[in-house]
Amino acid sequence: MSRLMADDVLFMVPGKEPFGKDVFAASSQGMKDVQMEGVTDIQEVTVLGDWAWTRIHLTVTIIPPNAKPMRRRGYTMSIWRKQPSGWVIFRDANLLTAE
Repeated sequence: MSRLMADDVLFMVPGKEPFGKDVFAASSQGMKDVQMEGVTDIQEVTVLGDWAWTRIHLTVTIIPPNAKPMRRRGYTMSIWRKQPSGWVIFRDANLLTAE
């Protein structure tokens, strides 16, 4: 997954300061036994040269081991940057909230 992120990527989620690739990787390690199911509804994709943005409505069910599943739903907006290796996420705003 980290190959899809710019080295200077920033993630923005409610209630937290923006964070980068290292914090994302650390939190992902803590979820290695968690199952996730999702439905993505792409609302908008715009490409302008080496930059692009996407606006998506996302529904995610998070299924921790030995715990009740949690559903989150909402919009995300990502800014993408084209690099020699391909498109990577440069900024990502995730506005998912609990159902």
